[in-house]
Amino acid sequence: MASGIIEYLTEGASTKRMHAGWAAQSGIRAALMAKDGFDGPHTVFEGRHGFYRAFAPSLTADFTPVLDKLGQRWLMQTIAFKPYACGTMTQPYIDCAIALARRGIKPENIRDIICKVGEGTVHRLWEDLAVKQRPPNAYAAKFSTPYCMAVGFFDGKAGLAQFTPERIIDPAVLALAGKIGYVVDPQNPYPANFTGHLRATLNDGESVEIERPWMRGGAKEPLTLRELENKFRDNALHGGWREPLIERMLALYQDIFHQPDVGALRHAGQ
Repeated sequence: MASGIIEYLTEGASTKRMHAGWAAQSGIRAALMAKDGFDGPHTVFEGRHGFYRAFAPSLTADFTPVLDKLGQRWLMQTIAFKPYACGTMTQPYIDCAIALARRGIKPENIRDIICKVGEGTVHRLWEDLAVKQRPPNAYAAKFSTPYCMAVGFFDGKAGLAQFTPERIIDPAVLALAGKIGYVVDPQNPYPANFTGHLRATLNDGESVEIERPWMRGGAKEPLTLRELENKFRDNALHGGWREPLIERMLALYQDIFHQPDVGALRHAGQ
C-alpha cells in the first residue's frame, strides 16, 4: 500500500494486483472526505514538503501535465484495453509470437528467438533471464516476456487461463521459453511507445523477423468489439460463469448506456 513500489517482481508476489484498485479507492475516499469538510494543504503538490519534493527532490517540478486542459481533457476517453492478461509492455511481443506460430513454424524447428527491447523494460520483464524463462509461480509468469511469448505461440492467446499453476509448468511451453532471449535496442522508443520485435533463427539457418509498431488495444489500434466480447467471455468462463449467463450479460451491456435503470445487471446472475 506504500506508493506502488515494484518489489513484487522479486518473488512474483500478489501486491501488484492491488495497486490500481487501492489508488482508485483512495481517490474516492479523499473526494468524499473533502465533500464533508475534511481539509488538506492547498500546496500538497508544490509545497516545501509536498508530493514533488518528497518523491522527486532532485528534479524541477513540471506541473504542465497536471494543469494542461484541466477540466477539459478526460483521459478516460483514451483508455487502452489490453488484449492479454499480463504486463502492458509485453503485449506486442506476444503478438509477434502468435504471428510466428501462424506461419506454420514448429517449435522444435526453432533454434532461438532474440527480441529487440527497450533498456527500461529489462529489469521488469527479462532479468534474471533464467528465472524469466522458468517463472516460479503463475503471477511471476505475467511479468516474464519469454513465458508470455511461448504460451502465446502455443495457445494463440494469453488470457487468465494461460497463467495458472498448471499451465506455467507445461514442458513444451518452458522449452520454447528457454530459447527466447533479448538484446537492448538503443533506438527503442520505450516508454513513449510500446513496440514488439523478434528474430527467430530456425535449425536450418533460416531467419524470420517480425515487428509490431505499437500495442494493440491502444489509440493507434483499438480492439474491435468482437475482441472485447471474446475477452469478456474468456474471463467469465475462467471465473466459473456458465455460457447462458455470459450471453445474457453481453446482451445487457449492449444497451447499458441507453438504459437508465441498471437493476437488470444486479439480477442477471440470479
